[in-house]
Amino acid sequence: MFKKTFISLALTTAVSASAMAATEQDVQNAFYPYKNGVPTYQGLSVGMTINQGNVDQFKEIIDPAMYDFIKAGDTEIKVGETTSFDLNKSYVDATRKYMNDVKLGDKVGEISGSVAGRPFPQEPSMDDPRAGEKLAWNFKYGYNWGDSAAIWPFYWTFKDMNSGKAERTLKFNFNFLNYTHRTQQAPVPAITPNPSNLFRATYLEVLEPFDVKNTQLLIQRFEDDLKRDNAYLYLGFQRRVRRLSSGQVTDAFLGSDIMIEDFEGYNGRISDMKWTYKGTRNMLLPMYNHNDMPLDTEIPKDEDGYQMISYGGKGNCFPNVTYQLRKVYQLEGEPLDPNHPISKRQHFIDTQTFTIPRTVTYDRNGAIWKSFSIGQAHPDHHLAQNKGSGVSIDDSFTMIDMQAQHCTTGQFKGIIDPELTPESKMTVQNLRASGR
Repeated sequence: MFKKTFISLALTTAVSASAMAATEQDVQNAFYPYKNGVPTYQGLSVGMTINQGNVDQFKEIIDPAMYDFIKAGDTEIKVGETTSFDLNKSYVDATRKYMNDVKLGDKVGEISGSVAGRPFPQEPSMDDPRAGEKLAWNFKYGYNWGDSAAIWPFYWTFKDMNSGKAERTLKFNFNFLNYTHRTQQAPVPAITPNPSNLFRATYLEVLEPFDVKNTQLLIQRFEDDLKRDNAYLYLGFQRRVRRLSSGQVTDAFLGSDIMIEDFEGYNGRISDMKWTYKGTRNMLLPMYNHNDMPLDTEIPKDEDGYQMISYGGKGNCFPNVTYQLRKVYQLEGEPLDPNHPISKRQHFIDTQTFTIPRTVTYDRNGAIWKSFSIGQAHPDHHLAQNKGSGVSIDDSFTMIDMQAQHCTTGQFKGIIDPELTPESKMTVQNLRASGR
């Protein structure tokens, strides 16, 4: 018995150790997966529409929630060309520089040697018991929004899925800033001084409607994943800042179908979840060229002529965008907190960008509860100032509560511009000053 246990432990250790030794081929495979050709699937062709009549033929390349929508006739998918979303060269170079210095700690949420770039560019292995955790770190330290960015403006619309009625629209500005793991915007790899040892901050401000105007949220995430975020909410009508408890990040945010923990696909600590790698597959994901999509003519154009993505399908809950067949990692996150309102999330991660275009959330009884799409736009076919940034642009979203038949849709204008997100914006003092 001892011998068998020892051998098992030795094999596990060997798998973990060998997975740490990354090579240039790993980098090439991770960041340029379509260099030698794009994935194919029998019967699938660019330009075709997947609908109620033919969806069963493509069930293997569609996630379960989207399959249910198409099968019910709630929406259709138009297939676009699979294109390469090359990340900024600075991020790829940082991956090369530091990848073999990175190690997981004894506890989930502990990591060392990760200065910048993708911590674990190697292909995950089902034999590695911590493969899921490594994928979660790759997402956390990914290049989503680059080193800093803004969404100016950002519209959320609450809709009854059965009637199609738009119940309420909120208008926001959002900002994102990385303090560490920076690769492109000076200073790199970190902003100093950084006395609180922050990794990242997210700030949002409500601009409309009047009853929630000046509501602001600030989330400060620490480099130490075992340390709980600082989260602050400024309520305009109360004119005061209050700290959010850990439980409030899983409440419906401002009456929407989204919880704070849902932002960007997953907005929480690595240590809050049990992570399981469920395999690699080719799947259809909402990734596209913004400038080639049907655009919303009801929202006025911005001064630069920019227009938002339009919506259709049941209740106008589905963005009118094309889907690409792409290489995907399926990652499952199960909350460790027994009082958490969900039992798990299934994240479908685009392996090249490490964004999460599709997430399916299950309720505490194990039934599908919510479907989350975050459309990814290629930066070279978006705003002129985003061209060449190497940032996969979050460009549209829909969070659908499948049980309540309700959705919240989001329309973005994402801007890669460090001038829009100074450090001073990511402070509690700014909440008070901006709310006056």
